[in-house]
Amino acid sequence: MEVHDTVSFHLAGIIPIAGQDLDFNMPWHDCLMPIAQNYLAIERAVVECAYAGCETIWVVCHDDMQPLIRHRLGDWANDPVWEYRLRSRFPSQSKKEIPIFYVPISVSDRGKRDCLSWSVLYGAVSAYKTAHMISKWVTPDKYYVAFPYGVYQPWVVQPYRKQISHKNRFYLTHNGESVINGKYLSFTFDGDDFKMFRDHLREKATGMYTKGGPGVKNETLPVEERYSARRFGLEDVFNIARVDKSTKLFEVPWYFSIDSWEDYCYYITSDERSTVKRPSKRILHYHEFNPIGDGEGRDDDE
Repeated sequence: MEVHDTVSFHLAGIIPIAGQDLDFNMPWHDCLMPIAQNYLAIERAVVECAYAGCETIWVVCHDDMQPLIRHRLGDWANDPVWEYRLRSRFPSQSKKEIPIFYVPISVSDRGKRDCLSWSVLYGAVSAYKTAHMISKWVTPDKYYVAFPYGVYQPWVVQPYRKQISHKNRFYLTHNGESVINGKYLSFTFDGDDFKMFRDHLREKATGMYTKGGPGVKNETLPVEERYSARRFGLEDVFNIARVDKSTKLFEVPWYFSIDSWEDYCYYITSDERSTVKRPSKRILHYHEFNPIGDGEGRDDDE
């Protein structure tokens, strides 16, 4: 029997936001749309990462989005599995905080290739580089992607935590479709997959000029053909994902896309919507890490 040590396995949660251009036209960012009373789309993605067993969560967003998003999420979430281990000898000491980091897309990528798919890849490389500066022993072994624009119960992944924190790939599906088909369903990838997706995006994407061979003069592309990556859908990048016999697939009972006003209205009027509730404050609550020498962390009740 294979023994897998999930204690030393670093699963980094990636929540891509930057690059998605929806039609809500609200004063706030689209990821802040409510999916239930006092429960926002991005909060559901954070809770899913917590249930999946992520050790860190990386929210990929532009600088101008960050203050309001951070004001809602704070600096960490709590691991629900550790939070409810009430039979442990010291329950208050067995809790596990999952830090949330906010990653701004590079200025050089904005308006050029900052689609949602690139946010996934940029979040992964940012998590790797940041962790590697601390120690090679804390670099992520795998990345778990959770999207704000797909709605299903986040706790459905909890029974599969050991399978998610494993070298084999893990994909959520609905009606046999997954992120490969452009659905906002979570999946995992590792460093080799990252290189494959990145190279595929670079190969498909256009720049300012045509890609000529040796000795061929590059010409300026028409405006509508430049920087095509900024318009890529999930399926344009992740359709080459490798799904083999070792890949773990889990079919979610129900799923709604909320990437347009019409789809959002369809979800809000569904029967499933009434089953979606904001998690307990023991899992999701606003906290800030302590500034040095400034006493205890602050939450939104203070």
